[in-house]
Amino acid sequence: MSDGAAPGAWRFHKLGLLVTGDGEAEFLPALFRSLMEAGTCSFAVIRKIGQRSPISSPRRGLKMLGSGKVMPDRDEEEIGLPARRYLRAGGDHAFVLLVDDLEHARRGVALQVFQRYRDALDRLLLADRHRASVQFLVNMIEAYYFADAATVNAVLGTSLDDHAGDVEEIVHPKGDLKALVPGFDEKRHGARVVARLDVRHVLANPETCASLRTLFAWCAKAIGASLGDEYRLETGGYSTITGAQIGDLASP
Repeated sequence: MSDGAAPGAWRFHKLGLLVTGDGEAEFLPALFRSLMEAGTCSFAVIRKIGQRSPISSPRRGLKMLGSGKVMPDRDEEEIGLPARRYLRAGGDHAFVLLVDDLEHARRGVALQVFQRYRDALDRLLLADRHRASVQFLVNMIEAYYFADAATVNAVLGTSLDDHAGDVEEIVHPKGDLKALVPGFDEKRHGARVVARLDVRHVLANPETCASLRTLFAWCAKAIGASLGDEYRLETGGYSTITGAQIGDLASP
């Protein structure tokens, strides 16, 4: 595919999001507003797809094999086909991000979950598969609130300090917030927090938030942003599961 832009010309990049949660469907694009500051890209939700788990049922596997299917119909209809339509409509500078919460209870099957999502994208996108990425928010988006206490305090009236360790190791961040803030609503309050969340601050420690850093590093490469060590992209750690996708993505 080609959008006809001359080499070296200014390009605008569109990144479409496939999300698994209700809150993310409403406000996840705001998480990337620091990347949009330069006016060279936009983020928008394509659709909510719901979470997927590894296909572990032998009966289901045999049923798919017997019908000649290589993936569940639902994965094709809700993941692969919407991604293909988005890329075809957007030209060479469109990209797709599938973003899932990786709750603590699912971390033992993270690689299998990742592979199921990747299969749905790879089999439908073929040569364009490198322009789609699967990323995890660990353990869920609420974990990152604890790395930017100033924002949470301003929005929710709490008196927190930044979490001392890696917020991606907090087992139940949403439950912890509900304990701290009775009546906490992941969509209503989450939209207000994410609209102000300072991702540069969240990623300031190169030894924490490897999954979130991987997500931002992939986006930065997709849009051709020269960020240096902003977000600690040069010195920070990356996810062992999702990090390889950065190398698979050709530079603009």
